[in-house]
Amino acid sequence: MKIYTFFISVLKETYRTALTIFKIMIPVSVGVKILEYTGMLDLLGEALSPLMKLVGLPGATGVVWASAMLSNIYGGMIAFASIQGGISLTTAQVTVLSLIMLVAHTFPIELQVAYRAGVRLPVIFVIRFGFALLGGMILNAIYTTFSWGQSKSTFNWMPKEESLTLDTWLWAELERYGYVVISIFCLLLVMRVLKISGLLDLLSKALAPILGLLGISQAVIPMAVIGLTTGLLYGGALIIKETEEKEIPKLDIFYAMLMMGLCHALVEDSLLMISLGADFLGVVIFRIAFAVLITFLVVRMIKKINTPIAEKILTRITPKI
Repeated sequence: MKIYTFFISVLKETYRTALTIFKIMIPVSVGVKILEYTGMLDLLGEALSPLMKLVGLPGATGVVWASAMLSNIYGGMIAFASIQGGISLTTAQVTVLSLIMLVAHTFPIELQVAYRAGVRLPVIFVIRFGFALLGGMILNAIYTTFSWGQSKSTFNWMPKEESLTLDTWLWAELERYGYVVISIFCLLLVMRVLKISGLLDLLSKALAPILGLLGISQAVIPMAVIGLTTGLLYGGALIIKETEEKEIPKLDIFYAMLMMGLCHALVEDSLLMISLGADFLGVVIFRIAFAVLITFLVVRMIKKINTPIAEKILTRITPKI
């Protein structure tokens, strides 16, 4: 009977958390589809063209980054495949392009998740967009200075040929929502088991010295770890759930979302970029080091100014929904 009650409780939590996420995902998915049909993605890609040159990339790659930002990593990959016949990129260039996509993608959904968690929209936008460009510039400078990755990139991934009909898109969206529900259920189940067994406390204590140096408090360490490994959508969703149940300092939430914004879904997204021909050192090692350094510097800077002022500028009045 206790097991039955346990699973029912997890299912109820899954329903509430998934409902919160779907309130963001569904209208955004429809909006992005409309933008695709109206050609707005191409216009945004053209607008990004001058910025791409700052990171050593051809202007034509702007549409790739635009697709990733407005849709998701897979949208960026499909756009990347579509321009392959017209341009030739080195391994270094593909890695730089991959890095900026990894830092800044799926904005309509992930920025809203960060907002619901308690971070102001303009702040999280500037962080992810601005630091994506900065990271790309630094990585490009490293590759150029040391003449690394200058050979032509090998393109290892090709998108599946799919019909662009409305019913195909709708079915794909339903599958994605189903995947989100299953993922949230599994994460909540694991979190609950870890809490009951005491392993969650042990994990938090083990990671506290490391993440504590970056300013990430023990209260959000488990969710931050989930975000770093599985994705910001899930880490952010768990933070939203936690803020509904207990009071978490707003700046702690901001620090966690900052770290997750710069570096999340380390395994899946990194493998996707490597399949495009990106370098492991650039999309994994550099990305981790860059996220750690930026988080460390931002936290130290914030701690030097008045905390209430920082809270007011960076976070919403209340992270609760």
